Amino acid sequence: MYPAQRISRSGFVPIRQLNYHVRCWGQPGPDKTPWVLLHGWMDVAASFQFVVDALTQDHFIIAPDWRGFGLTRSGGADTFWFPDYLADLDALLDHYAPGQSVNLVGHSMGGNVAMLYAGLRPGRIRRLVNLEGFGLPASVPTQAPGRLTQWMNEVKQFHRGALQLNTYDSLDEVAARLVKNNAYLSQDKAHWLARHWAAELAPGQWTILGEAAHKITSAQLYRVAEVLAIYRHIAAPTLMVEASDDRMTAWWRGQFTLAEHHERLKSVANLDIVQVPDCGHMLHHDQPQAVAALLEQFMA
Repeated sequence: MYPAQRISRSGFVPIRQLNYHVRCWGQPGPDKTPWVLLHGWMDVAASFQFVVDALTQDHFIIAPDWRGFGLTRSGGADTFWFPDYLADLDALLDHYAPGQSVNLVGHSMGGNVAMLYAGLRPGRIRRLVNLEGFGLPASVPTQAPGRLTQWMNEVKQFHRGALQLNTYDSLDEVAARLVKNNAYLSQDKAHWLARHWAAELAPGQWTILGEAAHKITSAQLYRVAEVLAIYRHIAAPTLMVEASDDRMTAWWRGQFTLAEHHERLKSVANLDIVQVPDCGHMLHHDQPQAVAALLEQFMA
């Protein structure tokens, strides 16, 4: 199994009537700008362990499990609303860094949260890094009836128990699932991640630590004009980090392309784009040394 070098401290913080699970590495200090690391969909805060281990300097790092992921329970939600992540992050920063600016890093869904938050609270962010957070295809108003109908139908399915997550007979099976999802992931890292990504909630039955309601389609359309209006308020220097293995266009079947994403990024005033070779969407697992080096160079 992968030997973790820097051991995190695991704790819980009251955030908006939830008991938020947060991992911290390093110690706060007057000369340290906190780093806040935001994981993606169906992931956990521990996912950043490999990057943390690859850092060459001492940093104070904060990484929450989003509501309904990892060890943060949602309190029984049957729908997850994207604005809640923004308010959760706002409260988290008030707790850990009151009156301080932070270096904000987000992967995938976490990258999208980070971009929006940086435009809504520009004074809170010193540096902003988006790891593979591409947004979604543009929507049009005529999609609203179908989207809301789909959402209502899926909420009913959820309450009938029809959207349950798969279970696994062992941690080895969980690790195999992780490798199947990511051909770049080594076996030792997969087995380490499996212990944080899943739990034995019943004897011999390992379940992913992500609540099934996350599978329900968002009731809200993705309105690009609104997103870009927020991007224009981002004041922090921003780094977009992309994997060399671009599967986004194929994933969206041509509905949304990398070129379209880059066009949207023109709304961010002070932005650089870099590509990490030999990796896929989970680039913080695949190339943690390269990602760590980019982060430390950009944050300096």
